[in-house]
Amino acid sequence: MSEMHCCYLKTPAGYLRIRTDATAVCEVSFQEKPGISDPVLTPLLKKARQELTEYFAGTRQSFDLPLCPSGTAFQQRIWQVLQTIPYGTTISYQQEAEAAGSPHACRAVGGANGANPIVILIPCHRVVRKDGRLGGYSAGLKRKAFLLDLEQAHR
Repeated sequence: MSEMHCCYLKTPAGYLRIRTDATAVCEVSFQEKPGISDPVLTPLLKKARQELTEYFAGTRQSFDLPLCPSGTAFQQRIWQVLQTIPYGTTISYQQEAEAAGSPHACRAVGGANGANPIVILIPCHRVVRKDGRLGGYSAGLKRKAFLLDLEQAHR
């Protein structure tokens, strides 16, 4: 396993922990407070911080970062579907399950979304209930609503 690098980014939605290995982003997660960042940021950490800063400023709608989320084959398939949801739009868990080829697996899709280790870059916040209500979000519904509102405002 390659060496991991870490930094924290203060955003309007809270602190983000960004973890990378030598080649890809492995984690972006909300934290209640910042931890200890690497003393020297790698080029990949700098790029991830920059792109996320631009996202929160409303000037970036897509990301150009290599990703390496760790998960099961099913989770990987679900996370691939998430990456196809356009900025500023939402789909239902049912639509996500159908797009992943598992139309009867809505609950499993929700579980895979909740296990997503790379929030925002893999936009699980863009999935809502069939009736339009927010549903769940591992970082809390206030953050999910904030991210959806941010994207709507800059769409």
